[in-house]
Amino acid sequence: MVMYIYMFMMSMLSFALNRKHLLAMLLSMEFVILILFFIMYLYLMKFNFEVYFVLIFLTMSVCESAMGLALMVSMIRSYGNDYFLSLNLLW
Repeated sequence: MVMYIYMFMMSMLSFALNRKHLLAMLLSMEFVILILFFIMYLYLMKFNFEVYFVLIFLTMSVCESAMGLALMVSMIRSYGNDYFLSLNLLW
């Protein structure tokens, strides 16, 4: 369990350090969701709870990743790359 907490902290650190590049942020966010899935699954299996909530969590995470990918595709089509520094929000 300590290993999963360490992996969660490292994935959050990766998410914080890759704030300029959208694809790297999406990948690190997916890693955070994957670690949370493992922690939740182990917790539910340890106490003999129903694991149907894990399916709902996976469904929501797939929707989140599809939305992030769609936003990245629309940003690349509009601005040419996926760097946040290229966005000019002032004009």
